[in-house]
Amino acid sequence: MKITNPWPFFILYLALFPFSSKISIAAQDKITSSTSLSANDTLISLSSTFELGFFTRGNSTYLGIWYKRISIRTVVWVANRDTPLSKSTGILRIDGGNLILGDGTTVIWSTNLSKTAVAQPIAKLLDSGNLVLSDEGDINSESFLWQSFDYPSDTLLPGMKLGWNLKADLNRFLTSWKNDDDPSSGDYNYKMDPNGLAQLLLRFQSQLQYRTGPWNGVRFSGVPEMKPNSVYGFFCVSTPNEVYYTYELLNSSLISRLVSNRTGHIQRYTWDGESGGSSWKLYWSAPKDQCDEYSKCGPYGTCNVNSPSVCDCVKGFEPKTPKELSLGVTSAGCVRKAKLECSGDGFLKLTAMKLPDSPQAFVNSSMSLEDCRVDCLNNCSCVAYASADIASESGCIRWASDLIDLKQFLNGGQDLYIRLPASELGHFKGKKTLLATILSVVSVVLLFFLCGYYYWWKKKKGYKMTERHGDIFNDNETKDNSKEHIPQWEILSTVHYFIIVLLPRQKRST
Repeated sequence: MKITNPWPFFILYLALFPFSSKISIAAQDKITSSTSLSANDTLISLSSTFELGFFTRGNSTYLGIWYKRISIRTVVWVANRDTPLSKSTGILRIDGGNLILGDGTTVIWSTNLSKTAVAQPIAKLLDSGNLVLSDEGDINSESFLWQSFDYPSDTLLPGMKLGWNLKADLNRFLTSWKNDDDPSSGDYNYKMDPNGLAQLLLRFQSQLQYRTGPWNGVRFSGVPEMKPNSVYGFFCVSTPNEVYYTYELLNSSLISRLVSNRTGHIQRYTWDGESGGSSWKLYWSAPKDQCDEYSKCGPYGTCNVNSPSVCDCVKGFEPKTPKELSLGVTSAGCVRKAKLECSGDGFLKLTAMKLPDSPQAFVNSSMSLEDCRVDCLNNCSCVAYASADIASESGCIRWASDLIDLKQFLNGGQDLYIRLPASELGHFKGKKTLLATILSVVSVVLLFFLCGYYYWWKKKKGYKMTERHGDIFNDNETKDNSKEHIPQWEILSTVHYFIIVLLPRQKRST
């Protein structure tokens, strides 16, 4: 039968299959306004490093990105992780300048951008694993309309930023999967601290579990393993517009990812494709010991896995609840033995430390460490200070609140200077010891001098020493005349006793 007017059939087709009006594609790296991605199609990055498509977990279907050239499908990003498709009829297309994922009747997920003036928008999968929406031909990352790197799932890839874009009010963070078969948002999240210094925080729901310690110019102070190497380059950037952490691979043939997993660990994996086993190898993990537990030893308590007691009070402090401490309860922490005196205080240097939590810390990047010390000493509310950048030994961090989550390493960390009253630093004790030593030496010298002088004086006057009932008399003088003179040995004894015994005792009592 010859159809003379095909328009009614075409209109009916559009009505029944609204998401199928685009041309389906396969094995390309981009979607245009005239193409779409359906259930059996994928986007493949130019060098076949990453692939985007639909995958199924249980009875649900998701749009995600995974590695293309490894034997184990490892999903690194999920678009609709909390709004899965109930069937595998999803279609990804561009409409009104937005990427839209639908199931044929309903919009499941969208980039949700306000209307843009882009003439020819495209969605492209890059070799970095980044899905970007931009104007066709525009390769400038600063002008991307949208990118998946700004909305991570549980994985941080090389080049991704973990942290804040303050200008765009954008927070990039990792959230664990619910479980191995459910990519929906789990209970753990890994974020850049929005307050104080740049540090990464791992939370279980809203409860802080672990923190890296603040960035010190070389690494996070609580991650001594972050040493310069030939594999990774680590960076933490802090500007008025952005605060973020990122890393890059120095070996382009290496495959690596950082994951926030459902067990409450941050883990770095590398792909081992040369040993014959072809598997992910664990390169680094945190938290790794009990001292990584947030505030394990409470305020002013130092955690050290190499210490028999694990938790110890900083010098000048004592356990707040000794009874609980004996039972292994360490969270109460420590309190000062003596109050700060402000004008007479000093600082105790602790080495190889993870710097304390810093939500209310004061930071000045232009100060020297000596200026920092003086500034802290002149501020009676300052309880500790440290260098903000150990690479250049510059910058100043000052704390005015209780020091929490202290950890000491055998190697790594950095120096921390804690304020103590002079009595706890041993300044007075040292001065007393020095004074007593000086007085003892002077008294001995004076004693010999007096003895020599007495001997010379006696020889000059022609006296002779005789012992009569314990006294010394001159043979040529009468007893009455002897009463006018104080025996010389008594003078010497009195002087010696005063210098050696009474004077030091008086000094010690002060």
